[in-house]
Amino acid sequence: MTPSIRQEPALQPLNEYNQVLMAHVHPPDWVNPKPAAVYDLVVLGAGTAGLVVAAGAAGLKVGLKIALIEKSLLGGDCLNIGCVPSKCVIRSSRVVGEMQNAASFGIHSLEHIDIDFAAVMQRMRQIRAGIGDHDSVDRFSKLGIDVFLGRATFVDGNTIAVNDSQLRFKKAVIATGARATRPEIPGLAEAGYLTNETIFSLTECPKRLAVIGGGPIGCEMAQTFHRLGSNVTILHKNEQLLDREDADAAAIVQQQFLQEKLHLLLDCSLEKVEKTEAGKVIHYRQNGAVKTVVVDEILVGTGRTPNVDGLNLETVGVKYDAHQGVVVNDYLQTTNPRIYAAGDICMSWKFTHAADAAARIVIRNALFCPFGLGRSKLSSLVMPWVTYTDPEIAHVGLYESEAQAQGWETGTIMIPFSDVDRALADGEPEGFVKVLHKRGSDKILGATIVARHAGEMISEITLAIVTKQGFNAISKVIHPYPTQAEAIKKAADKYLQRALLNPRTQFLLKLLKRFS
Repeated sequence: MTPSIRQEPALQPLNEYNQVLMAHVHPPDWVNPKPAAVYDLVVLGAGTAGLVVAAGAAGLKVGLKIALIEKSLLGGDCLNIGCVPSKCVIRSSRVVGEMQNAASFGIHSLEHIDIDFAAVMQRMRQIRAGIGDHDSVDRFSKLGIDVFLGRATFVDGNTIAVNDSQLRFKKAVIATGARATRPEIPGLAEAGYLTNETIFSLTECPKRLAVIGGGPIGCEMAQTFHRLGSNVTILHKNEQLLDREDADAAAIVQQQFLQEKLHLLLDCSLEKVEKTEAGKVIHYRQNGAVKTVVVDEILVGTGRTPNVDGLNLETVGVKYDAHQGVVVNDYLQTTNPRIYAAGDICMSWKFTHAADAAARIVIRNALFCPFGLGRSKLSSLVMPWVTYTDPEIAHVGLYESEAQAQGWETGTIMIPFSDVDRALADGEPEGFVKVLHKRGSDKILGATIVARHAGEMISEITLAIVTKQGFNAISKVIHPYPTQAEAIKKAADKYLQRALLNPRTQFLLKLLKRFS
């Protein structure tokens, strides 16, 4: 063993749960192993993509020598500052939402809801620490993987340096992920701001919170912190929140925000930020006039920047863009055929499940496709995603504009939840299931669901697209009554009903009836 020279990351606050998590994902007493003579695979980055590549390759038990390098925390954004902490805090905020709406169910709660924000965050940290074992240094070491903590950089076409060690490799995978993008707003850095990387370190709820950006991250956190006690203002450059989603779906979420009295400043541009005794003053332009809003904290949710800095990619002939990340082909191969990439570093789908799916492609293509035979393609994936507002928006496949751009003639089936008995019983009539299909066929091209648990429902449609099953197959599936997922069967039945309502089919049905 050789000593490891590295900069220690830290989660704040350093309470008992964060110390447990740190012991899992970046143990302070860890000593990097002595490098092997040569590695079959070296993985740079231990977020979802890197962990799945390393564990998946090691789990095949074919004698591969694998190294995994992480400069910060194993588990990456998802475990430490992304999916896990955000969904824990969102869950607490949903309890508040239920209590605020209790009277509509005949339950009269206290007028004042006592929210213990510190306890909300403590619960999150406890759950995160418990999950941390799944991504721990100890677990991956026991899989036979050499885990190196430190900053990696390419030295030449077959060598990577990490701290004081040099790792020779046959193949390498870049999975260094992305970080929160800082908008170039004068005075923002000086005033101070939060991102998803720092907001889960809070122990007190900001009284006044500005959220810059009305995309998925901004909207999820804006609603969450508003319910937990912040007076939230969203500043968004476009006319509608979530403007990359289905317009009807985004409109429902935006209306919900207005009902909950979030302050929406849309179609505005930010001029500058000042720090004053009254708070952080955001100057913005809207309708030709410059206005201001004063807050205590600012959360930036304006996108992700790929982590390409310091990798020395030029040395090994890996092409990249500072904004788009590492350039890969459809097989996730970089411009250096011995080096692959996966996850946020190279993909527009910046989701944990997308990184997982891409990692599986990399394992196959990098290690088990001699001469390029039998390689898997990234473009073959059918990718669902969910925005975890309340209600949620879940989508899979093509939007109508995308389908038409590809030359499809399309039709749409939409079932509002106001027509679904369970949604009415649950007091959740807002939202819909909208399915895009090939005109004149039951072939499903895409779907959007807006519902409190839309993310739990979208997989049925994803499965149908992947297995090339259409409305006919879904209609044959018995859905328990009453469930909100029955809306999907209703969509299939509606298509079949439309298909039957034509003169030829009705003539055949009348003929069959006559001889039955």
